[in-house]
Amino acid sequence: MTSKQCKEHRKKKLQRRFFQAVLAFIILILIIILVVWLVLRPTKPRFELQDAIINQLKTTSPNTLTTNAQVTLYSRNPNERIGIYYDRLLVYLSYRNQQITLPCDIPPFYQGHKDVNIWSPFLYGVSVPISPYVALSLGEDQNLGGLMVNVKIEGRVRWKVGTWVSGRYHLYVNCPAYMVKGSNGIRLQNPSGCSVDGIQGFLPSKANEVEASF
Repeated sequence: MTSKQCKEHRKKKLQRRFFQAVLAFIILILIIILVVWLVLRPTKPRFELQDAIINQLKTTSPNTLTTNAQVTLYSRNPNERIGIYYDRLLVYLSYRNQQITLPCDIPPFYQGHKDVNIWSPFLYGVSVPISPYVALSLGEDQNLGGLMVNVKIEGRVRWKVGTWVSGRYHLYVNCPAYMVKGSNGIRLQNPSGCSVDGIQGFLPSKANEVEASF
């Protein structure tokens, strides 16, 4: 074997060792992530709409809506080893995919392991522009004595494991609410579960860490 061939052989051997080391490092990181996930078992926070009442829902010409409502929301952190920082929560009312109240800002707070929080924010909307279709549908629903609205929550959250705190993640919560007309306003017929979207895993990467835009 010539000197040149020996150098090429050593070079290829070093390259193989380098790739083997990189592969072993990647496998080790994946194993660590899997073990941590199995130990912590991260679960999204759970939300429930416990009550809602609309005291005023008045349409005026040309196609504007005034709303006065109050909702009661329940939130629980189901994790035993993971805390949640709620950096910001905005709650508002939506009808047929159109926002009909201004967002109510819930003050930032920390939700510890298995902790529960309950809020009852007031939601207002004065002369909110709505489409003619929404105004027509709203009148029809009110005549029938019931309507479907959605209580929506948008926010920013961070996970906390021990002393480690993740980057910020978007939180989207949607609570469908069937409201029926009664003697004291339009009230939620039954408590409603909420869907929770937008939160990624508890081990953030730079690609997944998102700063909220609002």
